Amino acid sequence: MKRYGNLWHEIIAFSNLLKASQQAQRGKRFRENVLKFNYSLEQELFHLQAELQSKAYLPGDYTTFQIFEPKPRMISAAPYRDRVVHHALCNVIVPIFERTFISDSYANRIGFGSHRALRRFTKFARSSRYVLQADIQKYFPSIDHEILKSFVYSKIKCPDTLWLINTLVDSSNPQEPVINYFPGDDLLMPLERRHGLPIGNLTSQFFANVYLNGFDHFVKEQIKAAKYIRYVDDFALFSDDKAFLQNARVEIENYLAGLRVKIHPVKSQLFETKYGANFVGFRILPDRIRVRNDSLRQGRQRLRQMFCDYHAGEIGYQEISESTQSWVAHLKHGNTWHLRQQIFRAINPSLQTFRGS
Repeated sequence: MKRYGNLWHEIIAFSNLLKASQQAQRGKRFRENVLKFNYSLEQELFHLQAELQSKAYLPGDYTTFQIFEPKPRMISAAPYRDRVVHHALCNVIVPIFERTFISDSYANRIGFGSHRALRRFTKFARSSRYVLQADIQKYFPSIDHEILKSFVYSKIKCPDTLWLINTLVDSSNPQEPVINYFPGDDLLMPLERRHGLPIGNLTSQFFANVYLNGFDHFVKEQIKAAKYIRYVDDFALFSDDKAFLQNARVEIENYLAGLRVKIHPVKSQLFETKYGANFVGFRILPDRIRVRNDSLRQGRQRLRQMFCDYHAGEIGYQEISESTQSWVAHLKHGNTWHLRQQIFRAINPSLQTFRGS
């Protein structure tokens, strides 16, 4: 397996740091921390470059908050200058790993995404009798640092780049507690091994794909599942052979134990596709695709919050209009014509009021 060196000069090049700052500020240009950084952008980037060059760089403290939709999770937000570093690193190392990913892994990859995943899932579901659908229990809090680093080391040999990766992984803040025991563990093993990555980091999203890349190849090449798809930690195998999927589940659980993760005991199920399956915010049925109720509720809550923000002077009409158009475009991926008309009737008077104000 080829290992890559001489990456450091690309990562800390001023042009890459400048590009990273432009990427990190997308959709956040007018936030106070971004404005402050951009006020002395060149000076900030040169300072960051010098810290990286001298190995004096240390990640800052995370800001954490809880979200409860679609499920309770702790989100960690890194300081803005650290997010610039995350982009600078990913700009160089993502292409190295990207070419090793399977075509049916869709999360956090340019040109892939949830809508393309939905189309693929629908195709598989409507051409198969059974589906084994599963997700990994508390995935991000469970990612084992030692195992993750071994995957990174298998592709990268540049010492400076590995220093930065280790620095970012080792500085991960404590995540929600996960105590799982696996074959060979003693009583203290789950407590002694460092695990957990902050969900909000760009690097965490990328490392999440790296962590399950070998698993993807195992399912495709060893289990020989012709119809398999993964989106972050949600994955599904399709077949007309129920026994094949039953055996696949056992093999999958054994493989994932080697990664020190477990599939969710309740949410992971084998069932007939004719009953419908939930995936990326939609419910896929044999003859139609519906928006899940919780996804629809979240969308409506976001719209209401934007109207409140408008009245508070925090956003303008253009932002409301663009966000609404984006949500409607998302809904169009399901059979939602009547739903979209209903939403338009509900929000149109408000939008007209805003436009005229």
